[in-house]
Amino acid sequence: MVTKCFYDKKKHPEYSILKNYRNSLLQNKNTFEVTDFGAGSRVFKSNTRAINQIAKTAGISPKRAELLFRIVNYFQPESILEIGTSLGLATSALSLGSINAKVITLEGCPNTLSIAKNQCQLQNLNNIEFINTKFEDYLSNCQLNTEHCQLIYFDGNHSKKATLEYFELLLPTTTNDSVWIFDDIHWSKDMEDAWEIIKNHPKVTITIDIFQWGIVFFRTEQEKEHFVIRV
Repeated sequence: MVTKCFYDKKKHPEYSILKNYRNSLLQNKNTFEVTDFGAGSRVFKSNTRAINQIAKTAGISPKRAELLFRIVNYFQPESILEIGTSLGLATSALSLGSINAKVITLEGCPNTLSIAKNQCQLQNLNNIEFINTKFEDYLSNCQLNTEHCQLIYFDGNHSKKATLEYFELLLPTTTNDSVWIFDDIHWSKDMEDAWEIIKNHPKVTITIDIFQWGIVFFRTEQEKEHFVIRV
């Protein structure tokens, strides 16, 4: 995984689609009202925000989007769940990484979701289902099964309480092939505490800390082990 995915220097053709998606947002100066159910923003003081400023400061970085594409492309999951769509920068990487997968993405703010949906349609990303919901409502009430959760990207609410709540709600869906990616594990002391609890959970066997993300595996045949890798 390290050599074929993390350190893969090949210029994948999908990178140009990710770049076009981002540039389209960066050129859009329209403003809209954001409904924020998460831990809030360290950048924005108002809920009226410009699309280009969100894309510039709050979205996944270009290098991280490419890495997310490579991770998905490496594992080729048949189904993906994203918790926190935002403007869809990460969503596009998830979609392109496994074009035959079904991608379900959850977003609490209807205005933000509408922009992401439109952008994905412009780039012909057609394997995505967009759901406007509070995360805990969806995860508590829907009958998630394992085919919906082969790879999960947690990028919604950067608080210890919410992260652990989503973790516990989704644990029953894990299989030996499940891959979970937690964003911003070192964003705050609370998130670092949540990451330590996740690492120590008895169902978790392998974790990889690449600083911004924590990657979790549930492979029962492997001894419990934690890696720290700089990517």
